[in-house]
Amino acid sequence: MAGKNLKMKAARAGMDLSQEELAELVGVTRQTIGMIEAGKYNPTLNLCLAICRVLHKTLDELFWEE
Repeated sequence: MAGKNLKMKAARAGMDLSQEELAELVGVTRQTIGMIEAGKYNPTLNLCLAICRVLHKTLDELFWEE
């Protein structure tokens, strides 16, 4: 995954969740969520799936590069 993950950030904001709240829901640190959104960290598939579940999105919607 290259570049910022604006889709994840938009989905999180759309559910009115802070990075801290999303991190707590998926069991990681706020820093991890921040790094994923900034494109500086490549999350595991399990973490991607956990984020998708919380944000009610598919892997394609959040993580697939067009």
